[in-house]
Amino acid sequence: MSSYISVAQYIAQDMSVAESLLILLGCAMSVGIVFLFKPLLRGLALAALLMVRPKLSKEERLQRRQMRDAMLLKRLMNSAEGSPSDAAELRALAARA
Repeated sequence: MSSYISVAQYIAQDMSVAESLLILLGCAMSVGIVFLFKPLLRGLALAALLMVRPKLSKEERLQRRQMRDAMLLKRLMNSAEGSPSDAAELRALAARA
């Protein structure tokens, strides 16, 4: 805490009240501009994100979901080797998908 105070005192030595008010006004205006253009900035950030990592199409999402379901059924089938009735039921489910 004392280091912050010493830094503030060092900066304030050569600064007048008018200069500090101008700096404070500039900071307040920049925060106000950010809040004013927040939707625009959010849209620009979303557009940049979509350029880097585009959304998958509906067909690609469907294929990934089907692949994930098939892998899950296969994993369940492999883990259910001990009970034949569960394995048969999982094979029937896998045949439907």
